[in-house]
Amino acid sequence: MVGDARVAELLDDVRSAMAALTKTLETASDIAEVLHAVCVEAVRVVPGADMASITAIDGRGPRTAAYTDERALEVDRAQYTASDGPSLRAAATAETVRLSLDNASELWPEFAASAKQVGVSSYLAAPLRIDDHLTGAINLFGFGDHGFAEADSKLLDLYVVVVTFGLRTVRRYQQVREMADHLETAMRSRAVIEQAKGILMATLKISDDAAIERLIAYSQDTNTKLRQIAADFVRKASVPDNR
Repeated sequence: MVGDARVAELLDDVRSAMAALTKTLETASDIAEVLHAVCVEAVRVVPGADMASITAIDGRGPRTAAYTDERALEVDRAQYTASDGPSLRAAATAETVRLSLDNASELWPEFAASAKQVGVSSYLAAPLRIDDHLTGAINLFGFGDHGFAEADSKLLDLYVVVVTFGLRTVRRYQQVREMADHLETAMRSRAVIEQAKGILMATLKISDDAAIERLIAYSQDTNTKLRQIAADFVRKASVPDNR
């Protein structure tokens, strides 16, 4: 019965964490807010976790994208400086890394020394893969020397599945939004360029091609974007001459 009660309690924690994370995914204004929530809820999900961070790896290399405690950031940086450590190993191998610091000293001395300095005795890292351009790991730090249990790894793996889906959704939304913004900018640029061309054609009695050639030539001569040249021209043309 005690074991059943403990399992029920863990599942309640997981359910609450997932609900909170889902709410953040629906309301967050940027990815940084989402990643911070992922770290906060990860500590809530896994027993023995006292701090959390997210290692993100892209074309620029590894960096800590979010964390719940400055000490977690310090330990992460020690791994990046050494170009090796459990979070980087988890990301590279797509396998969860679970250990106590006593077992880490030989494999990752820089990481172990930094972790011990801030009081970390146990560590758990699960791989996180969002897409082909962004991978990494969710890292949990424990001040106790329990080394995390196998059940903790399973809980974190389950959590990562949900997180991955959520982050992929957020990332796709951002990409679509960026495309929409670029399209809107392009449409506005085209509109003002067409307006400037029309004014030139009407005032100078020149062709469409000649008008755009004049705008392009002035853009190149002044090293100014064509859209800006066109916008300035339209603005000046719309100001009445009071002389």
